[in-house]
Amino acid sequence: MTSHQDIKRVSLWSGPRNISTALMYSFAQRPDTIVVDEPLYGYYLSHSDAKNYHPGADEILRTMETDGTKVVESMITRTDSPVLFYKNMTHHLPGLDRNFLRQLVNLILTRDPKEMLPSYADVIETPTIDDVGYRMHVELFEELLSKDIPVIVVDSADILKDPKSYLLKLCEAIGIPFDPAMLSWEAGPRPEDGSWAPYWYGNVHKSTGFQPYMLKTKPFPDHLRPLLDECKPLYEMLTAHKL
Repeated sequence: MTSHQDIKRVSLWSGPRNISTALMYSFAQRPDTIVVDEPLYGYYLSHSDAKNYHPGADEILRTMETDGTKVVESMITRTDSPVLFYKNMTHHLPGLDRNFLRQLVNLILTRDPKEMLPSYADVIETPTIDDVGYRMHVELFEELLSKDIPVIVVDSADILKDPKSYLLKLCEAIGIPFDPAMLSWEAGPRPEDGSWAPYWYGNVHKSTGFQPYMLKTKPFPDHLRPLLDECKPLYEMLTAHKL
């Protein structure tokens, strides 16, 4: 068991459809790392109306801890691995005391909303600004800065364009050595997958590594344009500070 002060507790604060699962799979290849898939999802569903439209919500609520304080306590006290990687969603945070963020290495993962929103709408047809995380990303970023808590901003496209170079840089920023094993994984589900994986993880289950970056060619859906107009300036604000 690793001593408490030597552990790197990495929390990825992502929005949906941001290659967050692929990044979790990447970190899962490290022999020094344990990954945890969205530990606050049960808390989020139990404290929002998202339980009325998120696929698999009943099972998530039945099988996960819904007390956010208990979840946070487990995140900051766990000591069974030198690196703990928590894949979290920024919109799972509301209502929680955020002092625990000081004990984490905080990464904010974002993606161009012009690419992300159509992908998300394939599962949730009419998403809102609170579903997709951009506003909460900016709020979290500004809060961390105001409290002098270091934060690393990562753009999904940068990883996909050059996974090895970017992961080298990301690991250095986190304070851990890069491991080439992070560049590939076996196709199929992982034991760490949340119960929601059948609804969201189809593409990553087919993958054996980060997929090459490709611009979207399909026309952008008209019904998502008002949401795009809300999200784009928030995304641009974040990426002005990216790694």
